[in-house]
Amino acid sequence: MRGVVFKGDRKVEIMNFADPVPGPGEAVIEIKASGMCGSDLHFFRHGPAEVIRALGFKDLAARGIDEHAPIIGGHEPSGVVAALGHDVDAGAFKIGDRVMVFHYDGCKYCDSCRTGWTQLCDQGATVYGVIAHGAHADYMKVPVSSLLHLPQEVSFAGGAAVSCGTGTAYGALLRLDISARDTLAVFGLGPVGLSAAQLAAAMGVEVIGVDISAERVERAKAFGVAHAIDGSKLDAVSEIHKLTGGKGVSCAMDCAGGEVPRLQAVRATRPWGKIALVAIGGNFTADAMKDLIGKQRTIVGSYTFSSTGMKACAHFIANHGVDVDAIFTDRWRLDEASAAYRAFDAQAGGKGVFAF
Repeated sequence: MRGVVFKGDRKVEIMNFADPVPGPGEAVIEIKASGMCGSDLHFFRHGPAEVIRALGFKDLAARGIDEHAPIIGGHEPSGVVAALGHDVDAGAFKIGDRVMVFHYDGCKYCDSCRTGWTQLCDQGATVYGVIAHGAHADYMKVPVSSLLHLPQEVSFAGGAAVSCGTGTAYGALLRLDISARDTLAVFGLGPVGLSAAQLAAAMGVEVIGVDISAERVERAKAFGVAHAIDGSKLDAVSEIHKLTGGKGVSCAMDCAGGEVPRLQAVRATRPWGKIALVAIGGNFTADAMKDLIGKQRTIVGSYTFSSTGMKACAHFIANHGVDVDAIFTDRWRLDEASAAYRAFDAQAGGKGVFAF
């Protein structure tokens, strides 16, 4: 089968791999859609080994993982079950089922694994598309425990979005415990930020969106953003306070990364405001008294989502008719991987997906 491997220095290679065969407790998925996530750009630009070290993965050799071996990229999979291990209960999954893949695996026994937060596994999580073969391929082998049924109302591309970017946005909204009583400011209107706006709007939340790209600001209006602010021309915090009668929003989310939007997200909230930091990498500096303690604000870090949260996200989309497919601006064939990632690297458009 074919598989896309990140080489670093903005290069990818389509390599040939043996077709996977499921072992006990495993399934092989015929990939129908594999999303391109912003975090994949780190691998595209710098190569897997450097990013793996930067992310703090440890003891890989002890776990039988060679960080220098070619690894198929992509961690937003959806498709159909093509094969099952001999011991898999057919009542849970059967060949032909439409599925999404929770892109982590762990020991399955620690508290984090048992509660669906496998990425926090005590023994160290395996992340598909990072230290194990991912979904930019014809087939993908995973534990059956990582599978989730894809609702019929959600397309394969939509399932791919839920498998990371859109699911991450939903997970952050859950961390904020948001409801229709709230107002939400989203900083960074890339795929995750737009998903957050789209989902929050479907919950009845008034959403304010901020970005420094005029194109993204304009596009956000179609995703339920009630007020879109171009942060390259206006002071976002001042504008948000004007829109909220001088109070600030009750909730904010940073999907941009960088110290400036993170601090703006904090200062855009009212007293008792809640802020979710979603974008990975970089640092954050705030005045402890002025920005946090004196305003009784709460900051949470939100790292993707739980397996149960992923299921809830897919069913929320299905039940509320959310047009999650609208997040995709570019659809590619697998043999167009080099062109696809060059276009994605410009970060000027929306989200891309390999559709099979």
